Amino acid sequence: MTLAFANDPVMRYLYPDQLQFLTYFPEFVRLFGGKAFDRGSAHMTEDGFGAALWLSPDEHPDEEALVALVSRSAADSAKAELTEVFQQMSSYRPEEPHWYLPLISVDPLHQGGGIGSALLSYALAVCDREKRLAYLESSNPRGPLLYQRHGFEVLGTIDVGKHPAIIPMLRQPR
Repeated sequence: MTLAFANDPVMRYLYPDQLQFLTYFPEFVRLFGGKAFDRGSAHMTEDGFGAALWLSPDEHPDEEALVALVSRSAADSAKAELTEVFQQMSSYRPEEPHWYLPLISVDPLHQGGGIGSALLSYALAVCDREKRLAYLESSNPRGPLLYQRHGFEVLGTIDVGKHPAIIPMLRQPR
C-alpha cells in the first residue's frame, strides 16, 4: 500500500518529504482503514500486488485519531486547509448504512492490469448481495474512471485552496 500511495497527490501534499511520508503513512492506513483487518473485510490478491480495505456498514475510520495524526505530522503548509477538507468529506458521506472503501492500492509496477477491478468486483458483489450502498473518496485523478466502470457516480469535488481535489463517489447496489 505504501508503494501505491507514494505518488498519491493528497498523501504527498500532506507529506511532501519522503521520510515524513514513510514515517506516518503506515499509521494513517491503520487509523483510516485498519478496522477492515479486524472484520475480515481487508482483501489482498494472492500475489500481494493489490489490496483493498473496506469498512462494513457499522464501521467508520477513527476520525478523531486521524485528525490528531494529521495535525501533528502533516506539512505545515497543508494544515490550514484540513478542517475544511474534513468537513466537506463528511458532508458527502451517506447517512444510510453503506460499505466504505477508505483505501485501495495496486503496486505501481502492476497498475493497469485489472488488479484494482478484481478487488472492486469481489467486494461489490457483497454490497449487491446485501443491497448496500458503496462509498469512496478518490484522491487519484485517474481513480474515478475505474470506479465509474464499476457503477460509482461522482457526487461532487472537494476542492479547498491548494489541497489536491478529492472526488466523493457513490454506488447503488445492483
